[in-house]
Amino acid sequence: MELPTLISDLALILLLAGIITIIFKKLNQPLVLGYIVAGFLVSSYCTIVPSVSDMTSIETWSEIGIIMMMFSLGLEFNLHKLLRVGGTAIITALVEIITLALLGYGVGQAMGWTHIESMFLGGMLSMSSTTIIIKAFDDLGMRGQKFTDSVFGVLIVEDIAGIFMMIMLTTISVSQSSNSGGDTALHLLTMLIYLALWLIVSIYLIPTFINRSKRLINDETLLIVSLGTCFGMVLLAEALGFSSALGAFLAGSIFAGTSQGERTEKVVTPVKNLFGAIFFISVGMMVQPAMIAKYWLPILIITLIVVFCKPFFSTVGMLLSGQPLRNSVHVGMSLAQIGEFSFIIASLGKSLGVIGDFIYPVIVSVSVVTTFTTPFFIKHGDTVYNKLEKILPQKVLKQLSRYTSDKRDEQEKEQDWHIFLKKNIAKILMFSAICIGLNIIGSQLLLPWLEGMIDTGWARIITVVILLASCSPVLHALLNLKDKYFVRLWTKSRSNRLPLTAFTILRYLIALSLVLLSFQLTFSFFSPWIALLALILLLAIGRSRLLTGSYLRVESRFLSNLNEKQLAENVDKNANHHWLDETLLVAKTTMPQNLDIIGKSLAELRWGAIYQINVIKIVRGKRHINIPEGNELIHAGDTLFAIGDKTQLDTWLLSIGAHDERQDHMPDLRTFINKQDKVAGHDQLFSYAIKVDRGMGLAYKSIRESGLKHRFNCILIGMERNMLPIINPNPDMVLRNGDLLWLLGTNKMGGKLLISDMIGEGENCPNSEEKPAESKLQEHDIPEEETDTKQESSEADK
Repeated sequence: MELPTLISDLALILLLAGIITIIFKKLNQPLVLGYIVAGFLVSSYCTIVPSVSDMTSIETWSEIGIIMMMFSLGLEFNLHKLLRVGGTAIITALVEIITLALLGYGVGQAMGWTHIESMFLGGMLSMSSTTIIIKAFDDLGMRGQKFTDSVFGVLIVEDIAGIFMMIMLTTISVSQSSNSGGDTALHLLTMLIYLALWLIVSIYLIPTFINRSKRLINDETLLIVSLGTCFGMVLLAEALGFSSALGAFLAGSIFAGTSQGERTEKVVTPVKNLFGAIFFISVGMMVQPAMIAKYWLPILIITLIVVFCKPFFSTVGMLLSGQPLRNSVHVGMSLAQIGEFSFIIASLGKSLGVIGDFIYPVIVSVSVVTTFTTPFFIKHGDTVYNKLEKILPQKVLKQLSRYTSDKRDEQEKEQDWHIFLKKNIAKILMFSAICIGLNIIGSQLLLPWLEGMIDTGWARIITVVILLASCSPVLHALLNLKDKYFVRLWTKSRSNRLPLTAFTILRYLIALSLVLLSFQLTFSFFSPWIALLALILLLAIGRSRLLTGSYLRVESRFLSNLNEKQLAENVDKNANHHWLDETLLVAKTTMPQNLDIIGKSLAELRWGAIYQINVIKIVRGKRHINIPEGNELIHAGDTLFAIGDKTQLDTWLLSIGAHDERQDHMPDLRTFINKQDKVAGHDQLFSYAIKVDRGMGLAYKSIRESGLKHRFNCILIGMERNMLPIINPNPDMVLRNGDLLWLLGTNKMGGKLLISDMIGEGENCPNSEEKPAESKLQEHDIPEEETDTKQESSEADK
């Protein structure tokens, strides 16, 4: 039986690639170059060794190589990496990408290339090579230096920008026959909405499936499941108009955030190495000496742009972000190359049929040259800096130094606004994308299906009801966004109140627009009565406690999936669940005579609802009022103890006029509990962790309905669900089996918990490691069963 041609081709390219890469390894050169050389040797342009026969099959394997590389790139990336890189990396990467993309487009046009070829050239020039940079840092022994962290941060942002660049280039390429720029923009916006919805749903579903099946998953099964998910997302991406590379990247990034991320990366790596090698070999097969000779001038021009303009604009970006000149120069000099991502962008253009065959050898030639120049540039970063310091006028150097210093001060000063806008804008965009995506799906799929079964009028009514029901939890969350930085900014300065009010109005208008969108897409007309109905529905959605519980349940699952890897690492480091007592801080303040809050009750003051803090103790003379009720009045001379995080407590102290008592250091809850030596035993506070089990009567009840506070004279200061810590949980959150609840109260609370079989006899308080004897329940601390119930405290006090 004759073997298929593909088998002989694979034998040839893999054997040759193995020999060449061993030689390159001996010469201390990147393996990527070895693969490219091997590809050139087996191409039809070289007669030294036999050539590949079945190019169609090799190209298919090359496509799989791109998919596997993007999947592996996604496995090395997760959203937390992007959050950690900070503003410096984002500003630097954006400056570099935008300037190089524009410069590349301009150069392409000057050389007579088409518009789309020039746009692809700009995209290829804006991407640096992670592989080449890491290799150079390792060879030069610079991996641990300060500037290298900034370089890796820029590379992370570049990878993300490269993905979105591929989306835009694909959209423009597909729709280039349309002369309407508005149509192209609308198509791109629709794709981005689908992308956001797809990503959110995937984060919710895929990690949940993996967690529930992990006992059945070994390495072999994990490989099959992960690759099946990868190729499934590739198919879905193609169906929605995205590139296959994007689907693979997103599949990898979702797996990266799970507890199985590192294990998945380990089992997938051999497959990625095989198909990745074939991809780079196929790149080498497209190198045509005749093309290189013909296009030597474009190769020279593009090479000069890469080695001079990329360092320059990267350095400018670092300076604009507030970094000093030396660090900026080192980062700029490290980014002077193009590599594997540029090949992937070129492959995309070739697969779409919008770029010429000559571009591949041009880009490969530039990449080869800049691979060899990269170590030289990195090594001479200090030399360039010293020359700049001599050449630049002292006035310019002083201005740069003053700007970078002022920039950092300004960033610290506006940190509250920055965090507030970052968190809230991200949530608004996510909620809007979910609602818009659901509305588009409902109007394009659900409505036509119903119209084919029932009367058109009823089909539209049913569709709009389903759409509004689906969007209601998200709309409820959008209307009830509560953020401690909003309160802090509102309290800190009156000048902040106008923009904060405008931001709130904008949020409500967005929510109203999303409700109107459901009616518009379903009924295709607008009237004042529909607007009035939408407003009434919106008000009802915003006030619904049922929707609060539904959204909190979905949100906790989503956040636990999104943060699963980090949460698992935290649990490994803190096996005794000490996350809460080390996170919450305790503030102490004494009430003077002249405060306007004197004589008001805790329920009236609503500190819990406004500032998300809990008053855990009031000391009035020699009397200790632990876990005070909502009807407790504030007296002059009272000493109050409250728990929260630093931002919440500082804002609360600022609001009541206790400016002099705000401290840079406040004791955490664990320290506070362990330092109660001078307090009588019955007045001391302790925290207990109880796990919700079947038979307790707590599961499937909201915190409000559970009556924990009145049954055990305590407050619920936090909980843990699916490893996710939730500080000061919402009273409408529904408890579930397996939740770990953290209760704060006196030893009498412990006695009641013991009577209710929620903790074992003699069990230590989780926070009292220094005084285990006092933490045990004493016989006199166990109260008799109480038949009377106290009046329910206000929601605000909870």
